[in-house]
Amino acid sequence: MSKANVLVVDDDEALRRALADRLRFWGHEVTTAASGEDALTLLGQRSFDLLLLDLSMPGIGGLEVLERAQEIAWDADKVVLTAFGSVATAVEAMKRGASDFLTKPADFEILRAVVDRAMERRRLRRTSQALETKLDASPLLAEVRSESMRKTIGTLEQAARSDATILLLGESGSGKQVLAEHLHRSSRRAAGPFVYVNCVAISDDLIESTLFGHEKGAFTGAASRKEGHLETAAGGTAFLDEIGDVSPRLQTKLLHFLETGEFERVGSTRTIRVDCRIVAATNRDLAGEVTAGRFREDLYYRLNVIALPVPSLRERREDIEPLARQFLGRFARELGRPGLELDPRTVEVLRRYDWPGNVRQLKNAIERMAVLAAESSLTPDLLPPEILAPAEARGDLLSLPYREAMAQFKRRLLDAALARTGGNQTKAAELLGVQRTYLNRLLNEKDGPEDGRTD
Repeated sequence: MSKANVLVVDDDEALRRALADRLRFWGHEVTTAASGEDALTLLGQRSFDLLLLDLSMPGIGGLEVLERAQEIAWDADKVVLTAFGSVATAVEAMKRGASDFLTKPADFEILRAVVDRAMERRRLRRTSQALETKLDASPLLAEVRSESMRKTIGTLEQAARSDATILLLGESGSGKQVLAEHLHRSSRRAAGPFVYVNCVAISDDLIESTLFGHEKGAFTGAASRKEGHLETAAGGTAFLDEIGDVSPRLQTKLLHFLETGEFERVGSTRTIRVDCRIVAATNRDLAGEVTAGRFREDLYYRLNVIALPVPSLRERREDIEPLARQFLGRFARELGRPGLELDPRTVEVLRRYDWPGNVRQLKNAIERMAVLAAESSLTPDLLPPEILAPAEARGDLLSLPYREAMAQFKRRLLDAALARTGGNQTKAAELLGVQRTYLNRLLNEKDGPEDGRTD
């Protein structure tokens, strides 16, 4: 039975103490309340996994507490205790949000089974939430050939044995999310949820609510209480992508959470404690952001417990072909075309391209080719224009006679120098390492016949 944070509410001191002692003996954390009023106060201050609630109490009765708990502690399982174990009482309690009920005097074996069922329901909810966002990272890492990526993965797997905060540093699309998922799957938290949050894709107005949740009426449009992603990640891993883009206000709240494991939902003063591991990622130079005053230094050091550089795809060209083949295999299965394969010429183009969009761009390119292919072999003409153009630029020179190829190369070189210097011919001459007068001569010849030299 997993450990639960339980609130026991009963006006009978002897029973309240007996229930608390037994639950603690089973390894649970227990808080007690002697009245409905005290229970509502505690529910407004803390988060509980399970509420054991007596229905018959003076003042605010159990049914009223149960109904109000649906607003202030909607995510807790509620089990009611009653000396009147009639069907009508049980049905009314279920209507108001109870998940189970027990009759007094409490049978501890039945109590244990009821608590066990409640925690299993909670575990299944968490698992279901995790499956919605969980990625199968292993295939993309199984055939890594580059030494730089192997080193990163090795360090990551070592770090997975602890709960240390991890900071992944690398360009957009380089595979930081896949590595974060691999770390989660390699850790003791693998059975828990993996929750992904793209901090830059959510507006400043909503990111705080997305992470920490909000109460009903906390802001316009908050029609009900909402659990934040950090609560959803309890027992697992929260991956905060693009952490370098969050606002100063959110940086402060994240720092407090990293230091204490506690936060308050937007619009609430109730402290919630969550046990989840944080993995953060950014394509920014966080040390430079700290120097520029845009990122909190104390948050940077809190995140930077273990920093791992993620090499770009152009820095690990050995991985381009196996990644491309894995993506093609996936899309071929989805399209029902198992015979799709990469033409050797296509593989060569893929290897030579610099991939500014990294693994994400490669994946998109392979998907495009798989969808558009009329034949089983994916030829270079199916590649997106931005990938094919540099390859064509290299290939057309090789297909020309020597003098024409040199003339075209010269024209391109001059155009590139002028483009880089904004059309300034003096600076272009300096860039090319030639005299300004010689540059003028080259420019005059650029669109005319060759100068007749044969040497």
